[in-house]
Amino acid sequence: MKILMVDDDADDRDIIRFSMESINASDTIGFAEDGEQALTILQDDVALSPVPQLIVLDLNMPRMNGTETLRSLKQDERFKNIPVIIYSTSINPFEKEKCMELGAHSFITKPISYQESVEIATAFLSFVAPVSK
Repeated sequence: MKILMVDDDADDRDIIRFSMESINASDTIGFAEDGEQALTILQDDVALSPVPQLIVLDLNMPRMNGTETLRSLKQDERFKNIPVIIYSTSINPFEKEKCMELGAHSFITKPISYQESVEIATAFLSFVAPVSK
């Protein structure tokens, strides 16, 4: 897993999953349903394999929301240098500003069309280093 997507909405996860499949990159992405699960996955995987090269993070989630998750990631030495893209339906400029202050790389509003989703998946993939042969 080179990209970890954290989103509680199964439909949103499926859209990105299908978009990644359409660009032949389905093996590069893994999923978590909330911030707590994401941190558990990262802490469990850090000893076994390299950490993801990108984290895609929704804001509105149960148990541990995106802002709390971002704050935890950026305070942890193991994960603070991983780029985090906020991927949300929110267009609130105050939320965007807060996320950027906490260290988010960028803030992307979730797409409304499948084509936009494929374009966003391609953008996510640009963060992943190619496998050397």
